Amino acid sequence: MNTNNKPTEIATFAGGCFWCMESPFEEHEGVIDVISGYTGGPEVDPRYEEVASGNTGHFEAIQITYNPEKISYESLLDLFWRQIDPTDAGGSFVDRGPHYRSAIFYHNPQQKNQALSSKEKGDASKRYEQPIVTEIKEAGPFYTAEDYHQDFYKKNPSHYQRYRSGSGRDRYLNEIWSDKAEKKPQQSDFKKPTKAELKEKLSAIQFRVTQGDGTEPPFENPYWNNKAEGIYVDIVSGEALFSSRDKFDSGTGWPSFTKAIDREAVTQKKDKSLFMVRTEVRSKNADAHLGHLFDDGPAPRGLRYCINSASLRFIAKEALEQEGYEIFVKEFERE
Repeated sequence: MNTNNKPTEIATFAGGCFWCMESPFEEHEGVIDVISGYTGGPEVDPRYEEVASGNTGHFEAIQITYNPEKISYESLLDLFWRQIDPTDAGGSFVDRGPHYRSAIFYHNPQQKNQALSSKEKGDASKRYEQPIVTEIKEAGPFYTAEDYHQDFYKKNPSHYQRYRSGSGRDRYLNEIWSDKAEKKPQQSDFKKPTKAELKEKLSAIQFRVTQGDGTEPPFENPYWNNKAEGIYVDIVSGEALFSSRDKFDSGTGWPSFTKAIDREAVTQKKDKSLFMVRTEVRSKNADAHLGHLFDDGPAPRGLRYCINSASLRFIAKEALEQEGYEIFVKEFERE
């Protein structure tokens, strides 16, 4: 392709809400244009409301026209990875649904190979706690989004900044791309006790749940209806896992949370027991079974961490400093 005697190529990326994806690319030399739109699904010329339903198969995406003599596709890929959470299979940050997933749409074999290589490097870097799930797909028709979506960050700066700051995107990106993040994996001083030691330390139900992947009875456990303010820590390692500020009544009879107190404190794995496929949640340091993660939680995240009380110990906010968790005191001083 050649525009005004300049060599141009196309790159297409999906990284969640396209409002947040335009500005990082537009400010780079060699980028000629960035358009927000929809791609990846079979529906012809979809509108925003249709895509937002999650039923069209389309992604919210951006299409970049660039001069390869000024900026390389590899540079665009590097910039792309720095805008997203590539481990999130259910959406992007606060926005949930298949249309908010991340993806790279390649336009030729060279782009495909470069995209695959960059994804492999990202997984090998150990920067992320979970595997990269960003899809790499052949580019198809790209449908330009409505005019009011184009350059939204310029047209509506106040609205855009409120949305972006509340989305969690920048907080995550600052954390994952900081110097500290590059030194991952983090090392813990915790050394997991032997099974015999844990049998001595834990009650029968605590041992069965955390070490045997068991499940306690609903409504017959200490924390399902606990409304006190404080944090919940791993019964095995003492690692902080959840905050009462993120707890809600799910009606299930188990403690339920919208998020972990620290995204690095828990890990996820596929659980195929009981003739179904679920996402198991385990504590990172002690590798103790905690419960499961579901996507039927409250807005805006839509997540429900369904956790066994037997996996937890509650520390009231008044006791945080005394128990050695003073770094969480400020969590409960915020309005």
